[in-house]
Amino acid sequence: MPLTSSLASSLKFAAPMLALLAATLPFAAADARADEPDKRTISLSATGAVKTTPDKVDITTGVTSEGQTARAALDKNTEAMSKVVDGLKAAGIDPKDIQTTNFSVSPIYEQRKQGEPAFITGYRVTNSVHITVRDTAKLGDILDKVVTLGANQIGSISFGVSEPEALKDEARKQAMREAIANAKLYAEAAGVELGPCSTIAEEDDGYTPRYAAGGGPHGHGQGRAHRGRTATVQTRIRVTWELR
Repeated sequence: MPLTSSLASSLKFAAPMLALLAATLPFAAADARADEPDKRTISLSATGAVKTTPDKVDITTGVTSEGQTARAALDKNTEAMSKVVDGLKAAGIDPKDIQTTNFSVSPIYEQRKQGEPAFITGYRVTNSVHITVRDTAKLGDILDKVVTLGANQIGSISFGVSEPEALKDEARKQAMREAIANAKLYAEAAGVELGPCSTIAEEDDGYTPRYAAGGGPHGHGQGRAHRGRTATVQTRIRVTWELR
């Protein structure tokens, strides 16, 4: 049935009004949300740490050799490094725990008189490996062996844990307990009530080697290099609560 002229006229008049109303509704909703007060919150960081006896040691060691030519320096370095690696394998180090971390060949310059360009007098080859010793009692013997076999670089020595996941979980629980205790303390002191937890974020984690007083990390012989050492697995979190 065709629309009457009166109904068509009414719809024609109402259409602009409906469009105007639809356009103003989002602004009205936004104004209503803007009138709502911001929620009060408290945000705290906390750290959980679990100490344990390390069950591995990571060592960086290597050989630096020099020669009049790059080939001479390389041959000398290869021979010395092969002795070191073969000696490590003979000492019980798994080949997968011996990884090359740096290999470089660079010229050696000698400066002439002022104003004259420097000239090359030879070449230097450096070869470094990362070693994981999984029996910490052998650390002193391993260090003695690599030096005896020709290693002339001993870099970092770091004590750690092979499978830290269970310790990480305990550290997380400790951190959360500390965060909750501190949040309750602050809320009580401020005269407010602690509301629900809104966010939990893990900021960092990892091992932290701790060395006991007396004896540095480069001790040699008879297992002294690992005595008194602890490895700390730690986690830091940030937690936010609403306040009531």
